[in-house]
Amino acid sequence: MASDRMDGKAEGGDPRFEILIVGMNGDLRGKQLPSGAEGKVWAGEIRLPTSTQSLDIWGDDNDDITGLSLTIGDPDGMVVADRRSLAPMPWAPDGSMQVLATMHEFDGSPSFMDPRAILASVVERYRVRGLTPVVATELEFYVMSGGWRETGRPSPPESLTYRGEPNGFQLYDMSAVDALDGYLKTLRAYAKAQGLPADATTAEFGPGQFEVNLLHRPDALAAADDCLYLKRIAEQAARRHGLKSTCMAKPYSDHAGSGLHVHASVIDSQGRNILDAKGGEPTRLKSVTAGLLDTMRAAQLIFAPFANSYRRFQPGSFAPVDLTWGSGHRGTAIRIPDKDGPAARIEHRVAGADANPYLLLAAILGGMLLGLDSELDPGEETTPAHTPADTTRLTHDFLSAVETFRASPFIADIFGARYQALYGDTKRKEALAHLRTVSDFDYRTYLPRL
Repeated sequence: MASDRMDGKAEGGDPRFEILIVGMNGDLRGKQLPSGAEGKVWAGEIRLPTSTQSLDIWGDDNDDITGLSLTIGDPDGMVVADRRSLAPMPWAPDGSMQVLATMHEFDGSPSFMDPRAILASVVERYRVRGLTPVVATELEFYVMSGGWRETGRPSPPESLTYRGEPNGFQLYDMSAVDALDGYLKTLRAYAKAQGLPADATTAEFGPGQFEVNLLHRPDALAAADDCLYLKRIAEQAARRHGLKSTCMAKPYSDHAGSGLHVHASVIDSQGRNILDAKGGEPTRLKSVTAGLLDTMRAAQLIFAPFANSYRRFQPGSFAPVDLTWGSGHRGTAIRIPDKDGPAARIEHRVAGADANPYLLLAAILGGMLLGLDSELDPGEETTPAHTPADTTRLTHDFLSAVETFRASPFIADIFGARYQALYGDTKRKEALAHLRTVSDFDYRTYLPRL
């Protein structure tokens, strides 16, 4: 890190061009080209193995369970760039650019494995109804000391500790913002350079935990692109300052987890918000809420895609554990910040920061569609004084979420049966590996006593 400039500007050197596809876990893979060679990108000449999008969290193609790699010859697919996502890379030499792409088969059809294509197919269902989803994301993440590779453990930046211990809760604490002003200044500069619609940045509960809000977009695919780019920006800015950022849902046992909240509304062809309880159908907002609650258990594996994700769901935290809804209630799974006027919308509060934003939005918009196509009842509202007695709980178990996902007709409809099988089988392997691993907790707790 010693050679990195702390002002956030890149060192000199030759510019480069990166074409990127999104993997199952929201990871970016692709090719780096020298500047001037991007003509091949726009001509559609870039190829990558289609199995690139079937890789698990360890980077294994799992050909033995998917049959999508060497079994079929590990064929290439066409990497089709989306010009709308073209953006500079301010951490790289001047003139460097990146672009997101969608994997296509050679017959021109999008790959069933591509998360951007999956979200685009859900958005198309709205388009044929004359509707447009309007979406915004709020991303929480931790910034930590850069020495994590040596220690094998996360620790807060030194500026947020006293004698090695965190200074305490930092919610909305401007001294925490000031302590990492250089990092946050770089993050904002990168976001501005890329044209991201970044709004407020706030300090959250945990030491080194921050939230960045992105403004609403009447383009769900662009909103997911924004979120993915923000994750990359957070990491690149951290590297510039000798730090590490992470979107792990629960990096610390004794500190708050990180969420990825989604705000969503729907407009018609005249630009009217159809969830507006005054100007539209008064029951529609509740019906959409019901659609989300009815599909939440089936889609929990999308909202919580890793074993660590389930450590975030703890009673008494801001991560919801029940299938509840409420008006302005931050302890519910679905919050209604506004029900009247153009700002009427739902806030989906279940997903962790580790969620793949494309799959996340596909699941949420799919659930909302159920409420748009049918009149559904979300049940009793949760208030600070009242929680319905028959409330259903989210699962706290990774493997249970996998099996529910694999058996769901809703998931098959929204994601396609082939992707349901691929995602479910891959996550089942991860869940079983987690169950088979004897942890430090097991040794500390049981070995001395049993």
